[in-house]
Amino acid sequence: MQQLISLFTDYTGKGNPDLEAMPSSGSNRKYFRLQRDGISLIGVHGESRDENRAFIRLAKHFGEQQLNVPQVLAVSGDEMYYLQEDLGNTHLFDAIKGGRLTGVFSHDEKELLHKTISLLPDIQYAGARNLDFSVCYPLPEFNRRSVMWDLNYFKYSFLKTTGMDFREDLLENDFEKLAEILLKDGSHTFMYRDFQSRNVMLSNDVPYFIDFQGGRKGPVYYDVASFLWQAKANFPAELRDELIVTYIAALRKYRPVEEGDFLRQLRQFILFRTLQVLGAYGFRGYFEKKPHFIQSVPFALDNLRELLKEGFDEYPYMCNLLKKMTDLKQFADSRKRGLEVRVYSFAYKKGIPDDASGNGGGYVFDCRAINNPGKYERYNNVTGLDEPVIKFLEDDGEIVTFLNAIYPLVDQHVKRYMERNFTNLMISFGCTGGQHRSVYAAQHVAEHISKKFGVKVSLIHREQNLEQEFRKQ
Repeated sequence: MQQLISLFTDYTGKGNPDLEAMPSSGSNRKYFRLQRDGISLIGVHGESRDENRAFIRLAKHFGEQQLNVPQVLAVSGDEMYYLQEDLGNTHLFDAIKGGRLTGVFSHDEKELLHKTISLLPDIQYAGARNLDFSVCYPLPEFNRRSVMWDLNYFKYSFLKTTGMDFREDLLENDFEKLAEILLKDGSHTFMYRDFQSRNVMLSNDVPYFIDFQGGRKGPVYYDVASFLWQAKANFPAELRDELIVTYIAALRKYRPVEEGDFLRQLRQFILFRTLQVLGAYGFRGYFEKKPHFIQSVPFALDNLRELLKEGFDEYPYMCNLLKKMTDLKQFADSRKRGLEVRVYSFAYKKGIPDDASGNGGGYVFDCRAINNPGKYERYNNVTGLDEPVIKFLEDDGEIVTFLNAIYPLVDQHVKRYMERNFTNLMISFGCTGGQHRSVYAAQHVAEHISKKFGVKVSLIHREQNLEQEFRKQ
């Protein structure tokens, strides 16, 4: 990479920099970190002059609009190499790793996401201000041609690889309808096109935006769909809804928004973006043999399955075809199998519950050290679910202290099971008769896990012949 070394030397006056290759993403661009005497810059070699030129000119324009993008510092004469500001190593994608792996996002992770999406309208509106869209590559505008390119990208690079038999003419008819709906709202805004957490860098917890060279003039919905339905981001529905509210509030600085209309149009772009990324994953994964993209396919298929539950009456043939595609046997392993936690109460004299999953059981907690309501006749006909017993146990206080010691242990276990994609966890509480203390404890722990983690929880009060299911949220 002598060209980058020469650029570094000419720009900084420092020769012989250390050069470190950096991981590349889905593109063919190569990135390097060049360092010397406390100066650190990022060198880029792109194989497409037009794509390089788009990034360089867009970065300059966005910088003039005071948007958070890396500054381009030096460019080779042939525009095949350039140096840009070094923003460090922290991608938003990595900063939200805990949430991505478990589906449970911490306060700090949520704050970063809200901060990021609240800046998106600035890129879309301020970024479009006085922008010469002719610099955009490969097209200056999101138009019918670009829509059909992406839909056919899905058809040829993903759908056809499944071996499914389908009527291309009927599918094309629905493609045409989708394109018409996507293009019905013209807008003079910048469409980032690949707005997702991998393309956001964090410098001192401030989001900076990279890899926008594929952007063009286009509607704002596409970027919202790209960010919130990024395949591996694993955002739960509740968090997506919160982030949409934050985005709409920021968008209202630039234009009035009717929320219902916005959400209806956004849903069309979610479908379109999901098909587009499946096409990209098919090409990059199946044809270029890049494992990262193959690993992303199950997440995108799960997004598509969720989307198809409500259906799209506008596209009857395509909708039916997509449902059949997601049900193919070859994608059976791609279905998201979330963790199920089974919580039992039981009587020790009748034995510890068997583990129906075959994994040999999990935690078993002994409640018999806690003061027993069962020794008083007035509690004979009530259980740990009834107010008299609840009051007795909570006024006594021992069971509250007991559970406060258990919650952190259970939380850590559930979190690690989710991170490791385990599907079964068993937690049992035993007491003398399986009626009071164990029932109270099992009920509270089941409710706690369901509320905190949103996973499926099956609660079985064995000796009371009572079962309850907390569905995944």
